Amino acid sequence: MITKALKLSLIALTLGACTAPTALREEVAMRIASPAWMVKRPIDTGPFVLTAFERMHERGDSVTIYIEGDGTADRGGTNGDTPDPTPVNPVALHLAAMDKSENIAYIARPCQYEHISHYAHRIGHKDDCSILYWNEKRFDAKVITAYNAALDNIHRQYGTDGVHLVGYDGGGAIAAILAAKRDDVLSLRTVAGNLDHDAQSVYLGLPPMHESLNAIDFADELRHVPQHHFIGGQDETVKPAVLHSYLQAIGDTPCVKYTMVQEAEHARGWVEKWPEFLKADMPVCEKPVQDFEPLDIPEPIFVPRMSGDKK
Repeated sequence: MITKALKLSLIALTLGACTAPTALREEVAMRIASPAWMVKRPIDTGPFVLTAFERMHERGDSVTIYIEGDGTADRGGTNGDTPDPTPVNPVALHLAAMDKSENIAYIARPCQYEHISHYAHRIGHKDDCSILYWNEKRFDAKVITAYNAALDNIHRQYGTDGVHLVGYDGGGAIAAILAAKRDDVLSLRTVAGNLDHDAQSVYLGLPPMHESLNAIDFADELRHVPQHHFIGGQDETVKPAVLHSYLQAIGDTPCVKYTMVQEAEHARGWVEKWPEFLKADMPVCEKPVQDFEPLDIPEPIFVPRMSGDKK
């Protein structure tokens, strides 16, 4: 549950969302992660150092990985040109903290929490944190490859076997594309997931993101991935019609379920109910064997474990 102190912190940050320092937003993230025993770890993927929070208890078991939304760069609002996309209210981290699975990881988006990435500066790493990566390039090939590298890093670090992906907002698009491209994804869940950014652009009257990959274009590869999508009936950012567009593209398959939560908005109505939603049936279907198709990006450079990292 969200504590009273955390609620007050979120209210204060929301009132000053455009000016709230990244350090305060990180404090909120720590208050969410710490009670769930999730430990912060930066993951160097080459082009970006992605901020992760992890709780790993069972080596050799599967891991559930949550991918954050677009943060303050939400295309449904007025902050597309924000100098800092770090989320004021990290919904995906809230969801991860509510998940009681043995192995849990949360991965922020590129450039989120960047201003306090002391680790990146210490090793002389320079993120490619152009504002483009929380605007028209938020789902481009370099971003997807960075997440592939992060998932591979988690597998090597903890000896995990199989991945359950959960993506919130734009994190749903990234999770879907990863599920289409990898052969170790056991299931896919999205919450208010932007699975067709072309449709979203039309519905919101925004410019199209021509430089980003679009999850709907991977529908054929996703037809055999067990998936459950949750969409809010009151969501004005990722409207139910965006999910409908994706469902039409993927066609008739027993591997896809969706739940319309009528009272849910884009960022509200998910966290307290998430343990219940996690119990919702996941389709049982046979995923055909496929080869991993790496995108044409230079191989990322991995770094040794930092002292004090959780083992």
